[in-house]
Amino acid sequence: MKLEEQIVHDIQSGDRAAMRRLYDRCSGLAMAIALRYVPDRDDACDIVQDAFVKAFQSIRQFEYRGEGTLRSWMSRIVANEALGFLRRRSGLTFTDDIPDCAEREEPDIDQISDDKLTELIASLPEGYRVVLNLYVFGGLSHKEIAKELGITPSTSASQFFHAKKMLARMINDYRKKEII
Repeated sequence: MKLEEQIVHDIQSGDRAAMRRLYDRCSGLAMAIALRYVPDRDDACDIVQDAFVKAFQSIRQFEYRGEGTLRSWMSRIVANEALGFLRRRSGLTFTDDIPDCAEREEPDIDQISDDKLTELIASLPEGYRVVLNLYVFGGLSHKEIAKELGITPSTSASQFFHAKKMLARMINDYRKKEII
């Protein structure tokens, strides 16, 4: 039996130590996902905690389908909890403000740390950040994002387009500062 499969089996059998193993295995990933959606660390900690509670409550319905499925399942729970948090807090806000930036090439992100990239994504306006995360990291189409967020597919596409432009500008600005 593979490690993830064993953890799921043990949790489903009531083994509390297995719950801790799942937490240890996935909490870093869960925090990174939460911070992509909600930049405030205290809020992200609450989201992670709620996600693990939800996962432990629904683990009996989880069906192991191969290595990586448990991490994917946990990732989706965290993303859903983050979206729920944003909706409960004040609803998602989408901006029509289009950043004034010239067309530029795609920035080279290989020279930027994951932490810095996460920080830059976190500083995007909320609507840009949420759509970017769902599209890039969640693998959802604009039609799926629209359904999830209660917006039109064209609004999703627009938010994504402008998020990419703004993020590219921020990355290029950061890299210029690093060179100086």
